[in-house]
Amino acid sequence: MNLENTKAQMRKGILEYCVLSLLSKKESYASELIHTLKDASLLVVEGTIYPLLTRLKNDGLLNYRWEESASGPPRKYYLLTPLGKEFLSELQKTWGQLTASVNKLTKE
Repeated sequence: MNLENTKAQMRKGILEYCVLSLLSKKESYASELIHTLKDASLLVVEGTIYPLLTRLKNDGLLNYRWEESASGPPRKYYLLTPLGKEFLSELQKTWGQLTASVNKLTKE
């Protein structure tokens, strides 16, 4: 069994929740999200985050706006829609239940 693959799948499974949670605090652009996720030890690459952001936008959970950048090309800032806020609220409830169950089962 490949431990690194299992760990990567676990991280991938919670990435959507983490991205929505970050965007509920403030709108951000993709590179900023990647940096924040990496700072939290969630290994994320552009090839993962851009398709996720596109899917969340297509699902109606995110909108974006363009903003000029002093240090390069314009940036696409993502923000939650009202539907995205509702979706995140449900994910937060599910995460609370899930972590409680896992903690109960894995306690020594």
